Amino acid sequence: MATETIIDVRNKIRSVPNFPKEGIIFRDITTALKDPETLKVMIDYLCTQFKDVKIDYVAGIESRGFIFGMPMAYKLNAGFVPIRKPNKLPAETYSQEYSLEYGTDKIEVHKDAFEKGANVLIVDDLLATGGTAEAACKLVKKTGANLVGIAFLIELTDLNGREKLTDSPRTVSMLQY
Repeated sequence: MATETIIDVRNKIRSVPNFPKEGIIFRDITTALKDPETLKVMIDYLCTQFKDVKIDYVAGIESRGFIFGMPMAYKLNAGFVPIRKPNKLPAETYSQEYSLEYGTDKIEVHKDAFEKGANVLIVDDLLATGGTAEAACKLVKKTGANLVGIAFLIELTDLNGREKLTDSPRTVSMLQY
């Protein structure tokens, strides 16, 4: 994909200073999502990064991973599986706790979400510290499926989240800040 196209996407993302707290620059993707051409470019870019990999399922991390995960699953001819916050899935689940700046949280996936040996691509909008993505990787492994990669729209490189994703054979981000 042409560098100009990536720059065009970067220009569609709104930077909001001091949100959600002082000193943070929030990268607001809603301004990019509302533009049909930009949305298409983002989905196409992320899918192209995994065109040489057999993918059975795209697993989207709640909630913005759903935004990218569903159309990617469609384009990659794969199923879609949501990875959710606690107590949102109705059947038996695996849970994985992860650390936050202050405290912990956890995410869950249905125990029967993937067949053993299925190839799974995890998708989320943003890689920051890597805690949520690392937990998602562990969930995929708990099910007996194969993790083939992780795709993000944005990576905040100063937070070194990629360093936590050692279980992923391929980690891709379209934009780095």
